[in-house]
Amino acid sequence: MNSNPIEAVSAIIPARNEEANIARVVRSLAGQDGLGEIIVVDDQSDDRTSEILRGLEAEVPALCSLRIESLPEGWLGKSFALATGASVASGEWLLFTDADTEHLPGSLAALLDVAQDRGADLLSVSPGQETPTWWERSVIPFVYVKLAEIYRFEDVSDPNSPAAAANGQYVLVRRETYQRLGGHEAVRSAILEDVELARRVKAAGGRLVFLPGAAWVRTRMYRTFGEMWRGWTKNLYLLYGGDLERILGGFLDAWVSDALPALAFLAACFWLASGRGSAVSAAVAVACFLLVVYGHWSYGRALRRLGFDARLAGYQIPGALLFSVLLANSAWAHRGAGHVQWKGREYSTKAKQ
Repeated sequence: MNSNPIEAVSAIIPARNEEANIARVVRSLAGQDGLGEIIVVDDQSDDRTSEILRGLEAEVPALCSLRIESLPEGWLGKSFALATGASVASGEWLLFTDADTEHLPGSLAALLDVAQDRGADLLSVSPGQETPTWWERSVIPFVYVKLAEIYRFEDVSDPNSPAAAANGQYVLVRRETYQRLGGHEAVRSAILEDVELARRVKAAGGRLVFLPGAAWVRTRMYRTFGEMWRGWTKNLYLLYGGDLERILGGFLDAWVSDALPALAFLAACFWLASGRGSAVSAAVAVACFLLVVYGHWSYGRALRRLGFDARLAGYQIPGALLFSVLLANSAWAHRGAGHVQWKGREYSTKAKQ
């Protein structure tokens, strides 16, 4: 453990219609060692978020809530909310975290200690994911396994690698670094403001630390299928770098590596059961079965590395199919339709291609 005293941290939470989540995240932060203040920025919510925050302010002395009444030209909502919170924060470290997260006891002190020990300018973790429905169990783990292949934790954390990434659900950044690089104003029009901020830090010679974070933070990202559809439509194209060749590769990989062996095995079994099979059909069935077993084992191992329950590997096939559709739809939204939607707002993507 670092022998230096824990420095005060300002937690900043953007909140737009977060009545289902806001109390949980505030209360989970309130008891964290090293936390100086919790700043919630209410981004024009029209549900009960404001009312809940007023009640929480009486319960949590460290809580301060602000409200945004309009969005300036050229800004995206989340970036403006985070910049607004940062402008009044007093901590030496700024923790940007989402309203749908829950911070486990002792997590802030532990991660701040990691950041200090490793000389990080920005530390980010990928939280553990709560997946109560079949579509969450199918899509969420599959997406994160694929993203971990693109943004390897080791590469992002390696100063000698150009790879840069962060997960906006948990970004802990030195205040001095954040201000020197222009804060969220510098990434005000970026849909993936977290990744862009990390890129700026690393490009300026700062140190990134990126870790799987299931031991410290957890979240349920989407509560409805529609939210999930809009969320990944907004993000997947950009997470694949807007590179159509890479996106096509990701689409084909989901089909060929994850879905096709199982579908081919079922087809071979049906062919054999119909009495029209041969020794070749039987050999194909056995080969496909072995590929399915290996794929299931390999996917389960990747899930465990990210903090998921390995039993979610049973959802690999529907995950691959849904992922491929989401990836194609995200590419279409960005390159064809020219806009994406999130939190009741529509953002043009034409200028970002």
